[in-house]
Amino acid sequence: MSSHREAPEISKDPVADNTDTYAFVSPDRPDTVTIISNYIPLEDPAGGPNFFEFGDDVLYRINIDNTGDGHADVAYEFRFSTRVRNPETFLYNTGPITALNSPTFNRPQVYSVTEVRGSHRRELGKRLPSPPCNIGPRSTPNYPALANAAVHHIGDGVTVFAGQRLDGFYVDLGSVFDLAVLRPFQNLHLIPTPASAGVNALRTFNVHTIAIQVPMTALTRNGRRPHDVMDAKSVIGVWASAYRQKGRYRDEHRDHWTGPFTQVSRLANPLFNEVIVPMSRKDRWNRLGPWQDSEFAHYVAQPELARLLPVLYPGVFPHLAALKADRADLLAILLTGIPAGLIPGFQNYTGKTQADLLRLNLAIKPSAAPKINGIIGGDLAGFPNGRRVFDNVVAIELRAIAGALYPLVDPKFKPDDAAGVLYDVMSGDQDPQPPSTVSYLPTFPYLDHPAGGYQVNPLSVVAS
Repeated sequence: MSSHREAPEISKDPVADNTDTYAFVSPDRPDTVTIISNYIPLEDPAGGPNFFEFGDDVLYRINIDNTGDGHADVAYEFRFSTRVRNPETFLYNTGPITALNSPTFNRPQVYSVTEVRGSHRRELGKRLPSPPCNIGPRSTPNYPALANAAVHHIGDGVTVFAGQRLDGFYVDLGSVFDLAVLRPFQNLHLIPTPASAGVNALRTFNVHTIAIQVPMTALTRNGRRPHDVMDAKSVIGVWASAYRQKGRYRDEHRDHWTGPFTQVSRLANPLFNEVIVPMSRKDRWNRLGPWQDSEFAHYVAQPELARLLPVLYPGVFPHLAALKADRADLLAILLTGIPAGLIPGFQNYTGKTQADLLRLNLAIKPSAAPKINGIIGGDLAGFPNGRRVFDNVVAIELRAIAGALYPLVDPKFKPDDAAGVLYDVMSGDQDPQPPSTVSYLPTFPYLDHPAGGYQVNPLSVVAS
């Protein structure tokens, strides 16, 4: 998965576990940037009576680097506070929740938003209500109305949302982790079986989303809206992170946290810590900042999966098997951005500092006809130029690791047919669409309303 339970320690701390980060020029407000960070992987919609929520003891942060050094020049911090209205009931709600302030909503959450620029801190919003989880048609009878009421305009053109969403990421987990037996091509696998369509393992799971929409002029280094694609000032780097205080102790009443905050999770490019970083280094990677990522560059230059693919698919990747050089293509895509001259009319290069960032060129307008395979599919507004909610990141990154983009740095290299064809690892289509099991909104916060516990589980039983 993109980063769901991707490291041993953070898998034990789901409320602080970044699952996905998105950054894109807002299609309906193209003078703004939307950044989304998801937490709490694999939320079962029926997971009550203690339904999912953000952690009051976690500092959530969205970071923007506009100078290319891997440090945050602008950041937005989110802190949550939860109260129990009726301490004498075990219920999450004691009746239908028809508004964010319904007295029947027994465990409401509110949050604050703080903008950080260097040493200057400015509170943009406080006590902003978060919507409840989608419990079912009796408890949350008009969920879209509840969620829409939780979209807050907090001044200076900034809009925020924090609450439960349908997971917009799609991947066939059952095949990926079963020795990468990709169903549309499993007839070519080391252990062949008849080909079939992929299965979206996240089709009935929710996540908790923090989303913010900000004017471009608040994020660029010169405070201007970029128009020149080739101008270095047009590119920003984005990542999300989560922090806990260093000290923790328990007494008979509750847990106590004390001391300064320390980072426990971060995420920019999908699958970086999941697939690139080895098991023994994953927890360390989560504690470091992007400016320290040169420590992991050799795993990008010689990725383990590129060595495994020729073994798992005998005879399918002869050119990849023969490729021994360091992967300059992956180093550019994941750690520095793509410099000018490799792709006509495009660059998202941030400089020599190697850092895992979602690099977004703000001068590239949203596509009128988006392609979910992004740049590989000919759509310069898609991944790895930022990441939109529907981008097909698993297929894109698998193809890149398999050598599809290596000719950009070595024109003499011939990619294997399996890497060079635009087939989708979920459907096998050449021009794929997102699976029918996932949907999106045309406006902020773009991720769709979450699946309801009552509605989902009967359907799941029937489908199985």
